Amino acid sequence: MITILDRYIIRNFLGTLFFMLILLIAIFVIIDIQSNYQDFNENGFSIVDTLRMYYPYYVVWAVNVFASILVFISVIYFTSRLTNNTEIVAITSSGTSFFRFSRPYLLVGIFIASLSLVTNHFLLPWANIKKNEFNVKTLTGSKREAYFANQNISSQISPTEYLFVNSYNRQSQRGIGFMYQKFNSQRVLLQEIRATEIYWSDKDNTYVLGGYFEKTYSDKGKILTLKNGQTLKKHFNFTPDELLPEAFVAETMNTPELLKFIKKEKMKGANNVNIYLNELHQRTSASVAVLILTFLALSLSSTKRRGGIGLNLAIGISSAFLYIFSFQALQVFSSKGIMPSWFAVWLPNFVFGIVTLILYFKRAYA
Repeated sequence: MITILDRYIIRNFLGTLFFMLILLIAIFVIIDIQSNYQDFNENGFSIVDTLRMYYPYYVVWAVNVFASILVFISVIYFTSRLTNNTEIVAITSSGTSFFRFSRPYLLVGIFIASLSLVTNHFLLPWANIKKNEFNVKTLTGSKREAYFANQNISSQISPTEYLFVNSYNRQSQRGIGFMYQKFNSQRVLLQEIRATEIYWSDKDNTYVLGGYFEKTYSDKGKILTLKNGQTLKKHFNFTPDELLPEAFVAETMNTPELLKFIKKEKMKGANNVNIYLNELHQRTSASVAVLILTFLALSLSSTKRRGGIGLNLAIGISSAFLYIFSFQALQVFSSKGIMPSWFAVWLPNFVFGIVTLILYFKRAYA
């Protein structure tokens, strides 16, 4: 049953959070427009265009990235105000336990964490696709040249298959100087295809090889067949986006797609799988962090201090930056293979979770 006390705290919680969100969005959008206005203008996009085509998706990204920190600071602020006005003392003196007082915080925390969870796994990847598509359109100068430049590809596409392209263009989805090799489990070459060019056919979702020459071998290395021709349609177990993945490819996939992509990358023996695993694990850990930081903020700000709201905010902001720094630093270690991805992503939550439990029970029994 939701009581008057519950409604009062929930209203304060959500009201403060909404104000923080509006303030954050306004600051982020204004700063981003100022820093990117020239790039937008050079590519023919007006401010109205960017507000319609880019910033709605940018806002989804920004809000979700800073959701846990915003919740943390919001709880610190309005709970410190309740503490300074001795409202918490009055509530607990009337016979309401600190555990009961915490219930509306738990309800709102679960609601926001659940919303964040759905957003992280499904809505945010879609918003990232839209955001990144616009970012590509507004690249200028050397950044644009580097993005659209032809690149060399040397990739293991399965434990026994290798693919090489001398020069591949991600925009046209075409490459020249193509070679494909397939081996058996004993590392004996079974098939080799060379072609002067390769390009992707959207019509039937296959690769087309131009000017090809194909050889097949027996298990003992003896040539079995020789073929050549003008064109050959070939189905490979990867798309053009996977052939030359973007640096941000993982953030544009919803979780089912990301799981399939990680499985393929593991099968290929890719060295950067931890980067994708970091993205996968942080989608859940970031949502759990909302709940942890809600109760950490409650524990820190529900005790009256001499410095009042200012001191509580200082402690809160310092804790928030410590959390962000540790989270980012550990992900760097994980991406370099120094530690497992799940450990790096969940360690800050584990440490902050223990600290939160200690402070919460200390405050409850004070």
